[in-house]
Amino acid sequence: MSNHRHELYTVAQVRALDRRAIDVLGVPGFELMRRAAWAGLSSLRRHWPQAQRIAVHCGPGNNGGDGFLLAALAREAGLHVVVLALSDASAGDAALARQAWNETGGGVQVWREDDGLPEADVHVDALYGTGLRRAPEALASTLVEAINASGVPVLALDVPSGLDADTGRVPGAAIRAAVTASFIAAKRGLYTGHAAGHVGVLELDALGLPEALWQGASPDARLLVSAQLPPRPRDAHKGTNGHVLAIGGEHGMAGAIRLCGEAALRAGAGLVSVATRAEHLFALNAARPELMAHGVDGPQALEPLLERASVLAVGPGLGQGAWGHALWLTALDSGKPLVLDADGLNLLARESRRFTQPAVLTPHPGEAARLLESTVAEVEADRFAAARALAIRYHATVVLKGAGSLIASPDGRLDVCPWGNPGMAGGGMGDLLTGIVAALLAQGCDAWEAACLGVGLHARAGDRAAQQGERGLLASDLLAPLRALGNGLDA
Repeated sequence: MSNHRHELYTVAQVRALDRRAIDVLGVPGFELMRRAAWAGLSSLRRHWPQAQRIAVHCGPGNNGGDGFLLAALAREAGLHVVVLALSDASAGDAALARQAWNETGGGVQVWREDDGLPEADVHVDALYGTGLRRAPEALASTLVEAINASGVPVLALDVPSGLDADTGRVPGAAIRAAVTASFIAAKRGLYTGHAAGHVGVLELDALGLPEALWQGASPDARLLVSAQLPPRPRDAHKGTNGHVLAIGGEHGMAGAIRLCGEAALRAGAGLVSVATRAEHLFALNAARPELMAHGVDGPQALEPLLERASVLAVGPGLGQGAWGHALWLTALDSGKPLVLDADGLNLLARESRRFTQPAVLTPHPGEAARLLESTVAEVEADRFAAARALAIRYHATVVLKGAGSLIASPDGRLDVCPWGNPGMAGGGMGDLLTGIVAALLAQGCDAWEAACLGVGLHARAGDRAAQQGERGLLASDLLAPLRALGNGLDA
């Protein structure tokens, strides 16, 4: 499976792989179900080796069949097993699995709304799998909510029930798993959006299927892999590592543009200038003298700074007033490669354009909704579609931020960031990302490379900084680990 662990597939693609395993490779569907049950039980025993009592919750389809067979295997292994089902009967291979469980002497308790849950050390979720795109029905929702409220850890088989495996959307009640044992191929929706609160530890088992299964199968997306720039040549100097001009910092917003500029320095830009309000110069020079801070009152003062810069970082603390709009318009018209964030994106939503120069846009869902003339709910309903639509509309590389940030290219490529943590949900984090990506552009990366590498370094630095706790994490706490990670060192 090592050759495919970074490949992400849609539900339709996974079903095609499943069908190919059965029809072309000759692995019966019931055998796949048996292997999934073994993989699920193995995961359960690894994570909860002391567990003696398990409750397995089975739906009517194939995911329920995985659950019935896991129950039979667990009982053979000496565990006390209780099986609860949503219906009196199962279909297809799941019916055979239910029969196999019954033949062990196990019974099935059909769940009723006022039933309590059995005593268990672990609950096993085998209710829906990949098949559910809508909110569960009322009876199943009641069971899901009871499992979540039980305080007992949950192992989800393939997909936490109620989570859309295609998009990461949670349209209703959904299992909050401690561990998810997923099968055959990675489902893209388990890596972004609300999935972060439901998947827990995610494990992938290819069920022993041969490499031939993946021949000719192109994934829809990929997971980022950890990377950094190669070592610098020994004769490098500041002029060979690019000159970033960070533009922003309206009245009262000096912190945003300072964070952006300092992140560009820590990510390796040779020179970083800041174009901001004159009132911020003293504080910037005192706090970070390596930043070349310039007070600009309008486009005429910005022009000479643009001429010297190789890459622009536009938007942190920029504002949407006359000053910010004038600088934004002048910067975009310069044709320089750029990273656009914050109010730089809000202004773009008001005055749309397609970019001809290398450009990276870094919206959060609210900004993405404005750029698409949509709503946050619609963006979050399918983050993959939203990111790709933005990349095509603006002819730019797009980073759709959030849990499981997405990087999309106008040519359809899409990568998903597997790092990051809730401590990064705070002010200034986006300003850092803008500076990091701009610095990577300045050092010779193309827009796609800079966005992917920048998102990865930013998220991994956040994870290193959060080792002392997520709550209270500051954006500036990422700067030291960012420098280390960018050089391939332990932070």
